[in-house]
Amino acid sequence: MQGYIIDVKKAKNEDCIVSVLTPRKIKTLYRFYGARHSIVTTGYKIDFEAESDSSGFMPRLRNITHLGFPWLSEMERLRVWQNLVMLLYAHLKDIELPGPFYFEMLEKYSGIWHLQNPKRSAIEAYLSLLKHEGRLHMPNRCFACGEKLQKSVSLVRAFLPAHPTCAISSVYSVEKIENAMMNLSTIELEDEEIGSMWLIMSQGL
Repeated sequence: MQGYIIDVKKAKNEDCIVSVLTPRKIKTLYRFYGARHSIVTTGYKIDFEAESDSSGFMPRLRNITHLGFPWLSEMERLRVWQNLVMLLYAHLKDIELPGPFYFEMLEKYSGIWHLQNPKRSAIEAYLSLLKHEGRLHMPNRCFACGEKLQKSVSLVRAFLPAHPTCAISSVYSVEKIENAMMNLSTIELEDEEIGSMWLIMSQGL
């Protein structure tokens, strides 16, 4: 079975509890002496076995193989990837059966993570998540006052659009944000705009 490690929590001694996002569900597994194995790391893709026993205790994480990516040695790319995965875990932590979208999203973006600024890829992944969940709000009207937006827009958590006078946040071109949301692409956005959108995204999905 394959999946992405989306959370690792310390248990007693050097054991840990590991949450793994698979194509079907989020599995919560117990790993003995987990702290001694660098393979049990948030963001890593693994092949593994979940071993149950008659006691009914949490299934054990066994026979792990790390399915690596060529960009893992690039610390900045890895850091942004792990932050994205941790945000995803916080978003899904109370859901056992989230559906295949989230696994497929990680599959897609892990395969192209080396092609551009990783924060761009993270934002594009987030736009696709918002669209999937029906939470992608085009910059037509201000979420705060309900009035129509003109040429400028501020974005708040979940990329909700607002008048710059209605929200304390960075200001963007309505046209640029609309195109980004329609095309799920950041190609028209400047690096500075990507940086500020990443900070908004980091508040939570």
